[in-house]
Amino acid sequence: MSFSSFHLDKSLLTGLKELGFTRPTPIQADAIPPALEGRDVLACASTGSGKTAAFLLPILHKLIERPRGTTRALVLTPTRELASQIVEQLNGLAMHTPVTAWAIIGGVGMGPQEHAFRSGMDVLVATPGRLLDHMKSSYAKLSGIEYLVLDEADRMLDMGFLPDIRRILKAIPSKRQTFFFSATIPAPIAQLSSQMLHNPATINLDRTSKPAVGITQALYPVQQELKSSLFLELLKRGEMKEALVFTRTKHRANRLAEYLVRNGIKAERIHGNRSQPQRTEALAGFKSGKYRVLVATDIAARGIDVEALGHVVNFDVPPAPEDYIHRVGRTGRAELTGEAFTFVAPEEEGDVKGIERAINRRLPRVTLPDFDYAARTTQRLEVPIAERIAGIRAKKAEDRARGAAKKQRQGASGGGSGCGRPGGSGNARPAGGGSARSGGGAPGGRSAGGARGGRSGSSGGGGGRAR
Repeated sequence: MSFSSFHLDKSLLTGLKELGFTRPTPIQADAIPPALEGRDVLACASTGSGKTAAFLLPILHKLIERPRGTTRALVLTPTRELASQIVEQLNGLAMHTPVTAWAIIGGVGMGPQEHAFRSGMDVLVATPGRLLDHMKSSYAKLSGIEYLVLDEADRMLDMGFLPDIRRILKAIPSKRQTFFFSATIPAPIAQLSSQMLHNPATINLDRTSKPAVGITQALYPVQQELKSSLFLELLKRGEMKEALVFTRTKHRANRLAEYLVRNGIKAERIHGNRSQPQRTEALAGFKSGKYRVLVATDIAARGIDVEALGHVVNFDVPPAPEDYIHRVGRTGRAELTGEAFTFVAPEEEGDVKGIERAINRRLPRVTLPDFDYAARTTQRLEVPIAERIAGIRAKKAEDRARGAAKKQRQGASGGGSGCGRPGGSGNARPAGGGSARSGGGAPGGRSAGGARGGRSGSSGGGGGRAR
């Protein structure tokens, strides 16, 4: 089967050819025909399966001949990275069409996004929180929506976006075509889909979620405190050219990246405490080869698309099998091959058993020859929570003592008679007087990106909470 068998617009076929896409993936072959017929689609599809093009191509095909200036398609995603990735892929597919798009995401300035609403971009790709921020203003008109996509629906529910999604659904027309893509279909997802979809074409709903067949998986048993040394040794021995590494916490991601840089490895990290420009630069640097290692938390598990990524490393075993599947799914994408290594401390063996049950196979255990598994190290990637709390309390006590001493000094200096003119009484200025100034500023610099002369893209700049 070829893409031409779908009878897509010629401009889309040209774009597909220039991107090197020769034949549809299974999810594309199953989803595109009913979508072109106008049916709702409910699909269970894992990362790396080609699902983004499965919903973009039918929507683009229908939008090409429509008048410009009205937003007709809305794609909801759980993370900024995934939203930006979808816009990037849309730009590529639609490079020979007049269709426009923009990413509505947190961590960047609102101005360019407001302009995207006012100008009526054809497609908006949004995270729920930032979209609701805009919906407080009259310019955010969604009354023209004809196509709605929920991508990574299970992840959005995991992140607590269900109330936000329900609020958004109330603001868009009920008469629309809806695409519902999820890696798993637990009960809450099934219930939500039944409320949103009308007689949908169902795809792979009985499929067991598992990693792509092209991924070689292996476990590396190692003591928790030796994980960083083992990873460094694998890099130095050339066992992996580049690697996307997942840690359990943001603190561990920071410490691991710092450890690698100290030991001569070009590395950067990406997680929720990093500003959007920092996250964008880290991902771009990893894709370009500037950084050999990108250390991430699960915020990136479903939002990083790196062409021909060779290695994914689970520095910490994810407690949920679904997270493991999505992490390792960053490699072996689009029917390519890749390797996924997981470092397993003794206390993580229980989580490994859960993963093996979920994927219905026992993963091989590997030891690195000549590595000292009995070595002692003082390297700590994470300060224990009790120790961190004790440090915070000590800091607060120190601040209180410093404040009390300052107040005592001010009282002493303001309590005596002032020095006035001879024979007269002096005027003492009350202690603690003065004025406070507060400063503020606009978010960091704004830039609008787009693959086609700025018609489509996302804005960058400024920090903020993740939306």
